[in-house]
Amino acid sequence: MKKIIIIAGLFFAYSAQSQNAKRPDNWFNLDITQNKVNGVSTERTYEELLKGKKATTIIVGVLDSGVDYNHEDLKDVMWTNPNEIAGNGIDDDKNGYIDDIHGWNFIGNKDGRNVDADNLELTRVYKTLSEKFKGKTEKDLANKAEKKEFKYYQIVKADYDAEVAQNEAQINQYKFIREAIQTVVDQIKKAKGSDTVTEEDLKNYEAKEQKEKQGKMIALTQAKSGMQVDALLSELNHAIESMESGRLDLNGDTRALVGDNYADMNERYYGNGDCKGSGADHGTHVAGIIAATRKNNIGMDGVADNVRIMSVRCVPDGDERDKDVANAIRYAVDNGAVILNMSFGKKYSPNKKAVDEAVKYAESKGVLLIHAAGNSSDNIDEVVHFPCKKMENGKEASNFMDVGALSWKDKDAMVAPFSNYGERTVDVFAPGVDIHSTTPENKYQDFSGTSMAAPVVAGVAAVLKSYFPELTPKQIKKILMKSSVKNYSDLQVVKPGTKDEMVEFKELSKTGGVVNLYEAIKMAQGMVKIKS
Repeated sequence: MKKIIIIAGLFFAYSAQSQNAKRPDNWFNLDITQNKVNGVSTERTYEELLKGKKATTIIVGVLDSGVDYNHEDLKDVMWTNPNEIAGNGIDDDKNGYIDDIHGWNFIGNKDGRNVDADNLELTRVYKTLSEKFKGKTEKDLANKAEKKEFKYYQIVKADYDAEVAQNEAQINQYKFIREAIQTVVDQIKKAKGSDTVTEEDLKNYEAKEQKEKQGKMIALTQAKSGMQVDALLSELNHAIESMESGRLDLNGDTRALVGDNYADMNERYYGNGDCKGSGADHGTHVAGIIAATRKNNIGMDGVADNVRIMSVRCVPDGDERDKDVANAIRYAVDNGAVILNMSFGKKYSPNKKAVDEAVKYAESKGVLLIHAAGNSSDNIDEVVHFPCKKMENGKEASNFMDVGALSWKDKDAMVAPFSNYGERTVDVFAPGVDIHSTTPENKYQDFSGTSMAAPVVAGVAAVLKSYFPELTPKQIKKILMKSSVKNYSDLQVVKPGTKDEMVEFKELSKTGGVVNLYEAIKMAQGMVKIKS
């Protein structure tokens, strides 16, 4: 499902927008004043405010699909457990996890096999409820509690049925797009007598049929963003496979592979040390945004320069499970991470209490959680996106931030059309469209999503924490929000999920601001004396 999210906004939201310009290289690290783009001013900050200053190396936990810890741009910034001996099958540091060298994997088993794809939480919730209520009416129920649960079942059933219909429509749409692009590619390759298709080839191709014109437009749009057409077709194939792989299968039981007692929310010591796993594109991309080695003349530069990345694998291709998320938070906290990036989310959370308790635990240990707001163009003031900062008791966690996504485009197109928003729930916005970062096997790609915006903020938070280690999560959150750039607060932008409905940017988040490292460091300097 994470891969589908990455490409969904690209094909449909952006096909209708102007694509005459290519995204600036490294744009998320650039400066709005110097470079005229809504980056977070990373390069300017290091040059003007942090040059020659000392920093403390901190650990950032990437709770995700896995990280390629051997990647050329990440291997030097990976956390390595100092008290664990690799490959000896012994829990050397006695933390309960055997051979956790660069992190841990909560979606695998002790024999080294891993869960790659899982179904949606909606599917799991509907299955449980349907086994209890299928074929029944409200008249069949004896008490108020059962009647209340039955009404919830009816809501879930309607949601599930709608998801099935939407999934089928998306599969057909993606297949149409794949066929249209493949037709264009085949024609170009045949005419050239070559297996390569360039952006220039796409520009020069004269499409005759409407289907070909659409294929050309989409392929050219992605080529301008840096994605080669063969990679685009590969992404489409993966997305179609994912949608057809059982996300809505009521009879699927991928969890059996893990071998835990899933009903026991207190169980913690399961999984394996393979914190890369397969399908680590998403997590590796996130890790690179936060902390890919800076100024090594390889690939790209992350935001933070004094970070070690801890990979905690808990997100499959599908919906993550509450038990794994809760344990991933606790593992990262217990092993020294002070900032956690959580670029995942879902519509249902049947064991929210377990996640809430883990968030509270992180709060008690001084750990900041950065969470992607989601990619459904929803107002999450009204439609909850889990996990969330609001606890079951109604209180909000002080160490939890939700992040919306921005495009590198300016004016009315600056907000990513897929981004969730919320004047009471989303704290800030950050770059999240056409973000160039690391992918497995020493590769690099452009991805889009609030999944990319969250690690930009996590990187900024990590710089603050490394140069001002005495700052608490609450203080870092306050700095990030108060120092966010409000230049476009009153600007009319296209409301996510609509074609042309205009709203003021400040209506989409608490701050109406864009995270900015330069302004955050200046504010921190006013609070804490920086080391020199």
